[in-house]
This record gives sequence, structure tokens and C-alpha cells, in this order.
Amino acid sequence: MNGKQEYGDYQTPTVLADRVCEYLRHTKGLSPSVVIEPTCGIGNFLQSSLSFGAEKYYGVEINGGYCAHCQERFIDLPITIFHCDFFDFNFQDLVTDPSNILIIGNPPWVTNSMLSAGNSPNLPPKTNFKALRGIDALTGTSNFDLCEFMILRLIWDFRNTNTTIAMLCKTTVARNVFQELQRCQIGFEYFELLLFDAQKEFGVCVSACVLLVKLSKTYYGMNKCQVISLDNAKEKLPSLSYDNGQILAENQTFLYDFGGPSCFEWRQGIKHDCAKIMELSKKDGLLLNGKGEIVELEDDFIFPLVKTSMFKKPVIYTFSKYVLVTQKKAREKTDFIARCAPKTWAYLTQNAASFANRKSVIYQNAPPFSMFGIGDYSYSPYKVGVSGFYKKPFFSVLCPEAGKPVMTDDTSYFICFQTYDMAYVSMLILNSNLVQQYLMNIAFLDAKRPYTKKVLSRLSFQKILSVLQYEDLKETERTLSLEEHLTREMFFRFKGLSAPHQLNQLLLQQA
Repeated sequence: MNGKQEYGDYQTPTVLADRVCEYLRHTKGLSPSVVIEPTCGIGNFLQSSLSFGAEKYYGVEINGGYCAHCQERFIDLPITIFHCDFFDFNFQDLVTDPSNILIIGNPPWVTNSMLSAGNSPNLPPKTNFKALRGIDALTGTSNFDLCEFMILRLIWDFRNTNTTIAMLCKTTVARNVFQELQRCQIGFEYFELLLFDAQKEFGVCVSACVLLVKLSKTYYGMNKCQVISLDNAKEKLPSLSYDNGQILAENQTFLYDFGGPSCFEWRQGIKHDCAKIMELSKKDGLLLNGKGEIVELEDDFIFPLVKTSMFKKPVIYTFSKYVLVTQKKAREKTDFIARCAPKTWAYLTQNAASFANRKSVIYQNAPPFSMFGIGDYSYSPYKVGVSGFYKKPFFSVLCPEAGKPVMTDDTSYFICFQTYDMAYVSMLILNSNLVQQYLMNIAFLDAKRPYTKKVLSRLSFQKILSVLQYEDLKETERTLSLEEHLTREMFFRFKGLSAPHQLNQLLLQQA
């Protein structure tokens, strides 16, 4: 891993740093006595912030070469540079009076899993810093941006003060931070997102902003976040608000509100982090792994696989990819494979080094060749799934192949059914125009993964079924160019049990 990747290092252009400081001075009227840049790099933000005329400036940097550069660059200026890891540094020791501090900078724009995969030393200690529950604290939900962790740590360290924090970050990070401030009831006077063009400034295609928050000793219960263009501060964009644990955009207007508790449990696909070994394809009746090697395995552990890029048809019943599934539930012992499938066990053992190289904490102290995102639900005969990545959600019925249920990857989400008919009705409902509009309104389309379990779980089938009619689903069926299959009996059977627990019971009991 090179230095830039290892530390999530994107140095701030001087022109951008100047624009941020100018906004803070002229628009927000800031005149700090102390300026701190917690990941100062080559010091461009420190240079630009000299325009504040603060009494003291501090920069902290883990990269020794950058530290030497800054020390030489600012040799005759009131700037102190510390060669230290952000996670080992006590920023509160820098100030005795926390009433007029500006913390400004550009933390690393990478996730903890990306750094772990590259053996980077630039990682925080392992903590469940959002108090996630159970498996969420071990798997994808806890794959956070390093930048987000750093900003939240600074906010926590300087809470109950009047400190101003201005940090460059992805807009998804800024929204997460705003949500955490609300969840933890941390006081602030204002919270702003100043949007800028990350492609122009850094050559990266992400939605980015300056997260600007003025902390407060008092919790005012403010639930609004202003969104502004850094290029045109007078142009105020649709603001964000916090409501009942969710972040909503001001322009989220719905013809119908389908929000509410879901009667289905949305699931995430399997996670194995060993694609070249576990994912297979078929050619002339032979199985090939990701290395192009022909492998001979017992059929019992091979299942059809739909990856996130394959959600393109409303009904999927033919497959080009397969996956080797080693468990029926997470943490299940795997040594039984040696007895019932010796060829499969030999294949896994031959590739043990690839499994040992997996960096995620979820595999620590787990049985050999473990997977996650696996459970009884994985073996449901029918699923209705969606890719988390597409800007416009498209839902597909996943049909079994030769009696074997379909698996999905961990960037996909699905709900389970015992019969094709009920899965088919659900697919039509989810692909209907009204539901599509609602989902695209509640999702943030600039996110890398707009449709997550959290977003999908906000769909209330009970509310949807109070609006959608049989004719609406027939129209969806025609729009998707499907042969006629939906009947009134199917629709009213689905609709008639409007209570969520009753609907669940019906769907799970159908043979």
C-alpha cells in the first residue's frame, strides 16, 4: 500500500483552504485565539488560517516527512508541529481556555476496513463507538469512515465548549455526524454542510463538503442542518432535519407516506472476503474458481449466487455465478465438512492461507473458513432482493435452481418467502411507481450505497397496501414486460392480511 492509500491522504489544495478560511472569517465572523489542525499534512490549512491572526497554532501529523516539511515551512511563525498519531494525542492538553478554538482540517477519506486490508498503522483502537448492537457491531454496519471517527472524537473531546470544528469530508460522513450529535444530545449553535466539487479539487468522484459545527455548552434541541454551496454562500440548498432517528432532506415530499415499521426482516447477503476461492463459475459443466482453476467439489455446499451487479431482471432463475457456503449459521463449526465432503474440505485446506489473510475482526476466533450474513433465512426458497449500489432501486425475485436457494453478496439486501406467488406480488409492489418514488426520496443518492437495510426497513407494507390497487400492480407487471401471472386472488390474499404479524405468518407458512 502506498503512502497516500495507507493514510487516506488527500492534501488540501491551497485555493480550497483559502476559500474555507475566508468563509469562516467573513460569513461566520470567526476570530479564534487558537487554531488546531489535527491531521495537518503539509500544512496548507495552517497556512491559510494564519489570516485569522490567532495567538497560537498547532498541527498534529503522523507522517514524519510531512512534519519535517511543516517545521521548515513555519519556522518563524507561532505554529507548533507535533509528530504524533491522532489516536494517541490529547488535544485538550493544547488549550487552557476552550472558549475560542477553531479545529480545522481534512482527515483521511477512507474506511477502517480499507486501511485494515492494507495493514495500515493509521487506525483507531477497536471500539464500538456508536454502541451498535450484536452482529451490527461486527459486520458491515461498523465499517465506518476514519474521518467520521476522528470528527466524532473531537466533538466528544470538546463537547460543552464553544469550539468550532470545520472539517472536509464526504457528505455521507457529515450526515452521520449530524445524526450522532442528535442521538447523543450534544449541544451546538449551528451545523452546516458547505458543498464543494471533490472531482475538481481532489480528482475523486464523491459528494463532499466542509462539515461546520459550532459546539455549545447548552443543548438546544436543534434538529436542522443548513446545506450551502461553498462557491456561492448566498445559495442555500435544501436543509437536513433530524426526525425520529432519521435524517431527512427538506425537499422530501411524498404523495403518500409509506414510512413505518416493516413487517419483513430485511437481510444482508453473505460476507466471506475470499472471492477468488469461494465464488465459482461454470464452463462446460466444470467449476472454476476466481483464479481460473478447475475445482472438484461436492454439490451439497455449492449454491447459485446473485451479486449486486446482477439485479437487472424482475425474475432471476438462471445463474452464471455460484458460491461455496461453509455454514448454515454464523459461528457454526466447519469441521463436519471434512467428514461429509472430503473434496470440499481438501480444497478449503489447500487455500487456508487466503482465509488466514482476511483482516476483518469478525473472523477472529471464528471456526476455519467462516462466513457471515448466513442463517436460516439464507435457505429460504424464494427471495426478493435489491442492490444497495444502484441510484434507482430495482427489485428481483430470486428463484431456486434445482431446489437450491439463491445466495446474494453482502452489498445486496433481501426479504424471504416460501412461495413464488408471494415473492412475485412483493416484487411488483416494490417496483411500483409510488414505492420507487418514495424510496428515491428517503435515500441519499450521493451515498455510495443509497439503499441499505436501514432505508429499506422504513417501508411499511401495511401502508403501501392501503394505497396500491390490483390494477396498479398489473400496470407494473406490464411495464416490466412480464407475462401475466398476477391474479386478483394472489393480490387480495396478500392485501387481506394487513396486520404485519399476520402477513408475516402467512408468507412464512406457505409451502
